[in-house]
Amino acid sequence: MRGFVPYTIAAVVFALDRLTKRIIENSMSVFDTHTVIPGFFDIVHARNRGAAFSMFADSTSPLRSFVLIGLSLAALALVAGMLRNASRLDRFTVIGLSLILGGAVGNVFDRIMSGAVTDFLDFYIGELHWPAFNVADSAIVIGSGLLLISLFKPKQQTAGA
Repeated sequence: MRGFVPYTIAAVVFALDRLTKRIIENSMSVFDTHTVIPGFFDIVHARNRGAAFSMFADSTSPLRSFVLIGLSLAALALVAGMLRNASRLDRFTVIGLSLILGGAVGNVFDRIMSGAVTDFLDFYIGELHWPAFNVADSAIVIGSGLLLISLFKPKQQTAGA
């Protein structure tokens, strides 16, 4: 994969993330819940002021947002830099990095614009409850999985090596 393809994948993830978050923000009040599959899946409107899985959400430090945004921007620069050499990377790595980039841009956009990330997908079984998440988080997890697959996938030897 070359050129604009990785960035197109990232842009599509960002657009889907923004669209879905906008729908939730415009149609539900914060903390509203709509049951989709009783005992398993709800659509909620949650605001995550922290990092992944709401880490640091309860922090009252005025530096919390600055640090979270700064670390996110550094990670974005790293991933975007890695994608500049996409033609040297295998397909799983390129798609994985593209998904991570799009998801990270979606979440950092929220954090910069409103100080919190909108989450809305809520899965649970009885008292076992996974933290609410969004399209961006899903893309980051899938992208990370593709990077792991790429890591363990046997590499082809080139002639003369």
